[in-house]
This record gives sequence, C-alpha cells and structure tokens, in this order.
Amino acid sequence: MAGRRTNLALLVALALAFATGWLAFAAGTGWGAAVVIAHGVLGLGVLVLTPWKSTIARRGLSKKRKGTSSSLILTVLVIVSLLAGIAHSLGLTGRVAGLTVMQIHVGAAVGAVPFAIGHLARRPAGVRRTDLSRRNLLRAMGVAGGGALLYAGFESASKVFSLIGQNRRFTGSHEIGSHEPARMPVTQWLNDSVPSIDAGTWSLATKTVAGERRWTLDELLEHRHHLTATLDCTGGWYAEQEWTGVPLRALLPSAEGRSVMVHSQTGYARRFPIRDLDSLLLATEVEGSPLSAGHGFPARLVAPGRRGFWWVKWVDLIEVDDRPWWIQLPFPME
Repeated sequence: MAGRRTNLALLVALALAFATGWLAFAAGTGWGAAVVIAHGVLGLGVLVLTPWKSTIARRGLSKKRKGTSSSLILTVLVIVSLLAGIAHSLGLTGRVAGLTVMQIHVGAAVGAVPFAIGHLARRPAGVRRTDLSRRNLLRAMGVAGGGALLYAGFESASKVFSLIGQNRRFTGSHEIGSHEPARMPVTQWLNDSVPSIDAGTWSLATKTVAGERRWTLDELLEHRHHLTATLDCTGGWYAEQEWTGVPLRALLPSAEGRSVMVHSQTGYARRFPIRDLDSLLLATEVEGSPLSAGHGFPARLVAPGRRGFWWVKWVDLIEVDDRPWWIQLPFPME
C-alpha cells in the first residue's frame, strides 16, 4: 500500500475509532453493542496497518524533518491507547500509576488529538478521486476485515482461556459489586468530590411553573418504590442493584414542560426529556441500606438505560421547564 494511502487509511481509522469511542460512552441500551464492536474493530484495524506504517516511519526517521518529536509522541500515545483498550477488553482491570486501564485508554486517546491535528497540518494526506477506486475500496475492506478477524480472535481467546473479558457487558464494562454495594467503586465525573451532607438539615427542592416545594429526607423515606437497575459507569465497570426511593413522577405529579433538570449539591447537573419522569427514580437506599456518602447519600438519581454520568448523585434540586432536553453538552464538562 502506497505511503500516502496508508497515512490516509490510518487517519480515517483513528478518527472513526475516536468518534465511536465517544459514542460508546453514550450507549446505555442494546443499540450500543454495534457501536462498541465497531470501536474495537476500528482500533484493531490500526494494528493491521502497522506493517505499512512502520516502513513509512523508518523512512521518515532517516531524515531530519520538523515535527519528528511530535510525531513520535503521537505514535506512543496511539500505541498506549490501543494496548490499554485491549487490556481492558481481556479483563486486565488493575491500575497503573494509580490509573485504571480504561482511564489510560481514554486519556491517551484524548491526549493524541492535538498531536494528530498538528501532524496532519504539517503533512496533509489529501484525498484524491482515485482514492475511491474499486481497488482502494477493496483494500479498505481488507483492513476492516483484518480488524474484524483480530476482534473475533480476542473474543475467542477470552472464552477459550476463561478470561474475565468474556463476561463483559455489551458496553464493554466489567461487573463489579452487583447486589453488594460496598464493593461497588466510588467514582464521580471529572472534578467532583464527595461532599459531607448533614441529613438533618438537608432538603430536596422541586420546582415547576406551579411553584416550589421542599422535601425532608424523612418525607422521602416514606416512599418505598423498588427498582432493579444496572449502573454502567464509563470508567469500565457495571453493577446491578435494587434501588429504593421515590419515582420522579410522584415528586412532580402534574409537571408541565419539555424537560426536567436534576442538580447535584456539587453543581453537577443533567437534563432529561419530560417523558423520562415515568422511568426515573430518586433513590435513598440501595440493597435495603441507606446510600453511602460516595454513592450519593442522601439521595441520588437512578436512570435505567443510561450510562453512569446521567445518574446524578447528592441531588438537592429537581426542576421542570420548557427548554429542550438536548440543550446541554453530550458529556458534562465539570
């Protein structure tokens, strides 16, 4: 495969792998399985291109050119991200320098982006009409097929050797602490930290166009609705638990609007379509015991079918308004 076409194929594979990786973070229901598989196939497709790219790299290193160090950093970050992704898939969920392999996988991929943009600016791989020829399309299918074969090989190896990876959820997450909340990891999005909340002074505010009401913890504890739901964290783990609490519909029985915003005491918040009121639960207990501080005491949101960053912890305000639910960043930035 010619150098320019190899670089172009590599660029497309990396871009699509990055895009499907972020889309996989949003996958909370069965449709996400196809996205996660595509992400794996595209990532392994990069490995298929390695023999051709290594030849190009050796030629490049033999010349003194501007940006060589940046290109080497990009290469290292891509390799680290690929290896960490493979390690997570196989079930190697330990920590390296305090980071999980999933954090390393995502962090290296994000860190590679500015170097990839700089590399492309210095050495653009322009698209030509001939790149869409039948021969080149067959080559692209060959690369994709190679990635698919590697993916199938890793999946088969997990089953043959009874690796932890064989029991991954369709999102790629590994089970930790199902029906044992004490074993469930304590995680929060980006800069949030676990707050110290006094149950005696804490209250929940609910706001609609009709006005505002405050609920004490004792009032919420009078509601005993049970819901078994799976918390699937983008950190690469999941846990099924029985949650006990108040359906949001019971807190907002006559709510009128287009969306409902759930706020955390930390400032974190997520907005949901109003139709989700019938499926959302404000949990005060998990597996029959009060929530721990790390898992959202005194009240957290349970959002079945959505990934963990939607399950707002330490909830202190729920409000309904006429804004569309999608007027927010796909992933929170705080």
